Amino acid sequence: MLRNLSKYWWCQILGWGLYSVIFIFFAFFFDRVGVALVLHTLLVMVLGIFFTHCLRAVALKYKWIELPFERAVFRFFFGIIICAIPDAAILNAFMLLFGPVPDDLLPRLAFSFLQQSALITSWVAIYFTWHYVERSRNVQFDRLKLEATVRTLELKTIKAQLNPHFIFNALNSIRALVDEDPQRARTAITELSNILRSSMQAEKVEMVSLENELNIVKDYLALEHIRFEERLKIQYDIEADTLELPIPPMMLQTLVENAIKHGISREIRGGTISVGSHVKEMQHELTIRNTGQIRGEASNGGGFGLQSTRQRLELLFGKRASFEIRNLDAQTVEAKVLMPLF
Repeated sequence: MLRNLSKYWWCQILGWGLYSVIFIFFAFFFDRVGVALVLHTLLVMVLGIFFTHCLRAVALKYKWIELPFERAVFRFFFGIIICAIPDAAILNAFMLLFGPVPDDLLPRLAFSFLQQSALITSWVAIYFTWHYVERSRNVQFDRLKLEATVRTLELKTIKAQLNPHFIFNALNSIRALVDEDPQRARTAITELSNILRSSMQAEKVEMVSLENELNIVKDYLALEHIRFEERLKIQYDIEADTLELPIPPMMLQTLVENAIKHGISREIRGGTISVGSHVKEMQHELTIRNTGQIRGEASNGGGFGLQSTRQRLELLFGKRASFEIRNLDAQTVEAKVLMPLF
């Protein structure tokens, strides 16, 4: 039977029981323990449980806890008075059973009323605080869950936008080869299918290893090399220890694609793309350098690819990650991503 008791009833019994034990202990300490005092204390406990339970039932029925603080306090105040009056009356009636009517009956009634009001007020304070903390915790949990859901939806939206953006550019590259060199076009289609297969798998996760992402980048650059031929030179500077580090899927490919579109393709003689990955000061540093210069609005880091990179880093890492793109010198643009290792 005790196992079936709810947390509320355990708190009621233990709380009022503890009060009774402390009261009897101090009475024993001052040598005032008697049958009448013990029975009186037990009656205080029973009445306390009864009236506070009634007060709780009313509060739950009319949802006092959900009201604004001022309105809830106002209702509990009157609830305490309504409960304390019969509580004090019953206790004084019990007192009269064990002795004559005292001369100071009215002061005793007033004192008893104040005493029971104080006890019920203490109960209300504990009850109200418990529910306030519980509600605040639930609200915070719901807010965190909502933020996580929104973050997941935003990441899925960004990734859903990345793939069409990439496919469109890749198909343009293949279209340019169809009449000029059909054999190379077929090779390009094979490269594209490899990239699409990897990107479809990447959509299912928030992070992938750098090694997996590099495979996509290498296929993409091989595809672009068919279009640019000798105008495109590719360099890699990858620390072996960073290959297993997690990064957002399609992020590195997006930055490389941006370097091709806004850098190499605008240079008559083409240029070089360099992809680097290092660990520096407990951060994973990714760098993409390309021949070219940032001019006009591009200097603000505009464009879908760059905006999506910033958004994904912020959603995944908050302020612990950073992204910047700048003119490294008169011939080179550098895009740098810093991500925490832990």
